[in-house]
Amino acid sequence: MLVIKPIDEKLKKKVIDFIIRNWGSPIMVSKGKVHSMDKLPGYVAIVNNDIKGLITYNIDNEECEIVSLDSLIENQGIGSKLLERVIHKAKEQECKRIWLITTNDNIRAIRFYQKRGFNMVALYVNAVQEARKIKPEIPLYGYDNIPILHEIEFEIKL
Repeated sequence: MLVIKPIDEKLKKKVIDFIIRNWGSPIMVSKGKVHSMDKLPGYVAIVNNDIKGLITYNIDNEECEIVSLDSLIENQGIGSKLLERVIHKAKEQECKRIWLITTNDNIRAIRFYQKRGFNMVALYVNAVQEARKIKPEIPLYGYDNIPILHEIEFEIKL
């Protein structure tokens, strides 16, 4: 059974392990800004006592940035349910928009966000080269062996 819970102190160690396993480190770089995902608010999707999905976000200046979204079981609604929780939280906090960065290789994310009403609003050419200076763990090649080069910004207005 799927349960969505906010990240709390009790879940923190499991969340940090999940982040490191899936991202290489708790550091996330977007548009040159460094986030420590282990310190951000978010939600986990738990199935049989194991984390199967995670979303982290940062609310600042009436904007909500989705910093990370992972679903280990695709096409079961986990990503959608996690996203819905953040959208609800952003509306509660009177945010004007929700935005995120993904990379050019992440075709699944590009499809996922567009299907949910997000619009592509910017392309940051070769931005990942700069991000690698901060987080060298970012691989050179991603999904389908596509070179990871560019950041793509998506947003949805609230």
